[in-house]
Amino acid sequence: MAEIKDPENTILMELKDGTVTIELLPDVAPKHVERMKTLARAGAYDNVAFHRVIPGFMAQTGDVQHANMEKDYNPGRAGTGGSEHPDLPAEFSKIPHARGSLGAARSANPNSANSQFFINFKDNDFLNGEYTVYGLVIDGMAHVDNIAKGEPPANPDRMISVKVAADV
Repeated sequence: MAEIKDPENTILMELKDGTVTIELLPDVAPKHVERMKTLARAGAYDNVAFHRVIPGFMAQTGDVQHANMEKDYNPGRAGTGGSEHPDLPAEFSKIPHARGSLGAARSANPNSANSQFFINFKDNDFLNGEYTVYGLVIDGMAHVDNIAKGEPPANPDRMISVKVAADV
C-alpha cells in the first residue's frame, strides 16, 4: 500500500476487489476537494454505482442523487444528478488527465461540476484544461481497471464506501 502523506486530503474508496487510495489536490482545486470530503464524511458516496465506464477511457461515478444502489438506483437517470450543494466553479490547472487522475464530471457548462467524478483509465490529454483534476490514485488502480464496463453497465459495480483517511 502507498504511503499516506496527508490523511486529511486522502480518500479511501472501497471497491469489490479492494481499496483505492486517492490523494486529493487541495492546492490545485480546493473547492472540489472540499466537496468530495464533505460528501465522503456524510456517507453520500457509499453504495453509489459506476454508471458510465468506457474501456480505454474512464470510469464515472458519484451521482449521489440517482445512483445509490441501496436506495434509488435508476439506470435511466444515473448520471443526471448531483448533491444538494450548489454547483462548483471550474478549477482548471496544468495537472494533466493522466492515468489514475480524478476529474470532475460536468455538463457542457464548465461551472456545473457537483458530486460526480471520473477516474481516467489512461492518459486523456484532450481533457486537459477542459475538466478540473482534483485527485490522483496512488494505490489500487488495478481495482479501478476491474470495474464493470458499460453505459450503464448491465451489472454495475459500486463504491462500497468512501472515507477520508484521517477519519479511519
